[in-house]
Amino acid sequence: MILRQKLLLLFAATITAAVAVVAWTVLLRIKNVFELRDQEETALFVAQFQREFQSRSTEVASAIDRLAASERARSIAVEIAQTGDSALYVTEAQHLASEAHLDFLEIVSPTGEIISSAQWPARFGYTDAAAATQNSSAFLKRESLPDGTSQLGLFAVRPVLGSGPTIRIIGGQKLDQAFLADLPVAPGMTIALYADDAAQAPDAASAVNPKHLITSDGAPASVQPYQSIIIAALKTGQQVSSIVYLTRHREDSANVTAIPLKNDQGQTLAVVTVAISRKGMVEAQQHIRAISYGVASGGILLAIVFSLWIAARVSRPIEELARASEGVAAGNWDVSVPERGRDELSVLARSFNHMTAQLTAQRDKLVQTERVAAWRELARRLAHELKNPLFPLQLTVENLARSRHLPPEEFDEVFEESTRTLSMEIANLKAIIGRFGDFSKMPKPEVERIETADVIWRVALLYFPSLVRGMTVEDADAAAEMDKIRCSVELALDPMPLDADPELLHRALSNLVLNARDAMPEGGTLRLGARPLPDSIEITVADSGRGLTPEECDRLFTPYYTTKEHGTGLGLAIVQSIVADHNGTIRVESPSGGGATFIITLPRAVESLTTDN
Repeated sequence: MILRQKLLLLFAATITAAVAVVAWTVLLRIKNVFELRDQEETALFVAQFQREFQSRSTEVASAIDRLAASERARSIAVEIAQTGDSALYVTEAQHLASEAHLDFLEIVSPTGEIISSAQWPARFGYTDAAAATQNSSAFLKRESLPDGTSQLGLFAVRPVLGSGPTIRIIGGQKLDQAFLADLPVAPGMTIALYADDAAQAPDAASAVNPKHLITSDGAPASVQPYQSIIIAALKTGQQVSSIVYLTRHREDSANVTAIPLKNDQGQTLAVVTVAISRKGMVEAQQHIRAISYGVASGGILLAIVFSLWIAARVSRPIEELARASEGVAAGNWDVSVPERGRDELSVLARSFNHMTAQLTAQRDKLVQTERVAAWRELARRLAHELKNPLFPLQLTVENLARSRHLPPEEFDEVFEESTRTLSMEIANLKAIIGRFGDFSKMPKPEVERIETADVIWRVALLYFPSLVRGMTVEDADAAAEMDKIRCSVELALDPMPLDADPELLHRALSNLVLNARDAMPEGGTLRLGARPLPDSIEITVADSGRGLTPEECDRLFTPYYTTKEHGTGLGLAIVQSIVADHNGTIRVESPSGGGATFIITLPRAVESLTTDN
């Protein structure tokens, strides 16, 4: 792509981006204004709805209070107490409900049996659990009807005080389309009520029954757009807000808030949805977007004219710079460009020439900076290593304490081995602390010819003292049973000489053994092994723990990544660093059945190790 084309694209993109930013800002502002307005209207409606709901509750409670205190109710209570015959009042609830303008009314005996029911006269003699309600205020309840359906309503329970046992009056009013019609609704707002028996246990989308969604204006409503928000409100019992798309068109959408209605036990029996149309906001956004397209088109035409004029002034020097840059990229550090005049392009040419002169020095400086950063990272890893010798020290002391009851000859041998281990690990701890003071780098490997089996046995005896020679098989089994982890060492019979730093290799294997122990808190088997390959030695550390996921295997050697609750994420990174310093490789295998195997491959003979630390 030539310079003229680039300038054209640059100017066009600049103008388009500027128009896009302005349009996006305006669109976002409009969206925020409309959403703020919708939130305010929703909050206002919720407050008004709560007041209306409380007012309706007060009306129901007052109506039941008046009925319970009426002379007719008192006389019924007295007559039932005197005669014990309640059959004379089977139809009484219908008359009382009509006089009190109640949709539901039942007269209940002191034992909870229905004496008279206005909504279902045939329920005479059945028990109504609501009679035991002690709540003095009105409450939500679903009332069963003769046609097999149920109706949500506001109910109140009041005792009728008379001579003898107390009868109760249970009455209420429906929460239906008439209730919604009395609510104050702003323009563009739609109110709906969803109430269904399945609302108490919405385990699937089929729990939302379209027949039980009613609107304030009585118009039929589709339940599909509101299904997810209704289910969310039913399941959580909390107020939920979301954008609902009624059709595929953006303008046919609404900001919907679902308000759960609960009974006195906290169960959600119904949901009121408040939908505010987003049509005005979407149309305003579309209008602004159309204007933005027109402005952007004009800006692109202006950019074409301007780019043609400016390209003639700047294209030639820039093309020379481009050719010179290609020469530098090809490795020609002696390339230079002509420096004409005193304008910005001349300054650019001089800067380019200076850049080529300083490029090598800057590259060396960058390498040095990266090396310092690597030193600091490795110094942090050393800090993690300070805690590793503490565990074998503790095991050695505990083993020494357990061995004090052995015969003197055996105790002397264990004591000698333990003191030797303590001395070695204390020396190791001192060495780590000393190297930690050298903050700039990890210690370079001090290579010597070692026997791989010696290093592995040293680590095994350090963390599993029960493997010390001289102890009986029974004592070793008992110690392993107390430790809950059994260690097995599987080595090739042939010698396995290796050029390596024994201390660093010991540290790497110690880290892997500690990780293996942590992976088996309930006990298991740890296997240490080594086998010769044609030009290398393969060392394995395997455990029978829970294993690792593929994602954990991929990230396991990343610094600061850990699968332990209190891990630092540096142990395995240090192991990888030590292996890499020996020009080796490490990988982990974890089959689906559990367990993890770390495999280290080290070259037998190393002419030069990594020294960039």
